[in-house]
Amino acid sequence: MSKKTLNQANLEKLGAEKLAALVMDLVQGSAALQRRARMELSAAQGPREVAADLRKRFASLRRAASFVDWRKQRALVKDLEDLLGMIETTIAPQDPDEAFELLWSFLQLAPAIYERTDDSNGAVGGVMSDAVDLIAAISPRNSQDRTALAERVLDAVADAGYGEFDGIIPATAEALGHDGLEHLKRITQAWTEAPPTEHELEQYRGHGLRSSAEDSVRRNKQATRSIILADIADAQGDVDAYMARYSEEQLTYGTIAPDVARRLLDAGRVDEAFDIVTRARAAEDGKSFRMFRHDLDAVFEECLERQGKTEDLKVHLWETFEQTLSATSLRKYLKLLPDFDDIEAEEAALNFAEAYPHLGAAISFLVDWPSHHRAARTVVARADGLDGNSYHTLTTAADALEVEHPLAATLMRRAMVLDTLTGGKSKRYRHVARHLAECRSRDAAIEDYGDFPPHAQFLEALKQDHGRKHGFWRLVDP
Repeated sequence: MSKKTLNQANLEKLGAEKLAALVMDLVQGSAALQRRARMELSAAQGPREVAADLRKRFASLRRAASFVDWRKQRALVKDLEDLLGMIETTIAPQDPDEAFELLWSFLQLAPAIYERTDDSNGAVGGVMSDAVDLIAAISPRNSQDRTALAERVLDAVADAGYGEFDGIIPATAEALGHDGLEHLKRITQAWTEAPPTEHELEQYRGHGLRSSAEDSVRRNKQATRSIILADIADAQGDVDAYMARYSEEQLTYGTIAPDVARRLLDAGRVDEAFDIVTRARAAEDGKSFRMFRHDLDAVFEECLERQGKTEDLKVHLWETFEQTLSATSLRKYLKLLPDFDDIEAEEAALNFAEAYPHLGAAISFLVDWPSHHRAARTVVARADGLDGNSYHTLTTAADALEVEHPLAATLMRRAMVLDTLTGGKSKRYRHVARHLAECRSRDAAIEDYGDFPPHAQFLEALKQDHGRKHGFWRLVDP
């Protein structure tokens, strides 16, 4: 390796004096780098100095009011990550109590940060989640009184308008212990039943809500109570307490039943889990759209497997495959079959997929399985049914098939070109111009177009029908 390569070993050879001068040059004009350098200097003095600097930085972040747009958000996230790293590496190993307090303060920065940046990409939320994970690692060494900790947890969860304290109960469960969790349960119930305070009411006034501020506070408290009690039940391994949150009807909801059944399975209560998920599946079957079917089916399949109902499981898996072309269900089904029977069953499944009514789903399944020759055969045989608007499906499939099956790839790309031009979808012109170029590049590889027009003929027809779409033709290579 060259002695000029920029790495730690080569930089160390420069010596402390030259490195110090280099650092001073680099930090000039960069507030972020200057803060990092000061933090490192504090770290050399000990955790107490670092903690003092961290609190100063927290105060600065809390006071800041300027909006952080997407260009500056990366720097903000890096700053937050660096602060978290300092707590983890410099303070936590020597003073877990101090680290715990700093992490708690760090999470309390969330409202001030969220209010001045758009976190639709989840970057800030990811750092907050990392802070909760770090609390989970530190809290068993925390010396705080369990009752006091339970009260802090309730206050934090009740006030967390941005979900910054999500997961704090599992994170502190070991530190809370049985007594702390029981105290948390009691004070949560009391908080839920208490009349709303003026501060709580103020949060819902003036927002044009149909219900009164009092009703809104009550509903919010009940929802928060339900989450807290669920986390406590999980921490205590109390499945019955978790289930007690829900009515009999709610236990049939596709949003609720999978989680309850999963906990029953983990507790070894297989028959109860099977009963809940069976009733939920029956309720979902009556609906036109089963949004949560995957979760229900996954738990249902595990129940059947653990009950030894192999034949019922096979029937379910095959029916699921027929309904959805689920590759996961088919693979599970094939594994349950004796040797050689699985080969015949796979052939039957692939034949079924080729004739599947939804052509896009059939193509995606056959490409992903993979069975590229069948996917190509399906495209050619059912070309009139190609939906050029399904550009993600067709682009992925065309890219996968273009080397061995250039005709099928070309037909899918043509479908996208025609859909875009016929619909006047000008925002896609750049993409379909590329697809047309790809059709041209594969033309020589297609020995027989069969009943489909060769590239030159297709291009000529395209010019006749859409010649006035100049925005498209300007993008097409001559």
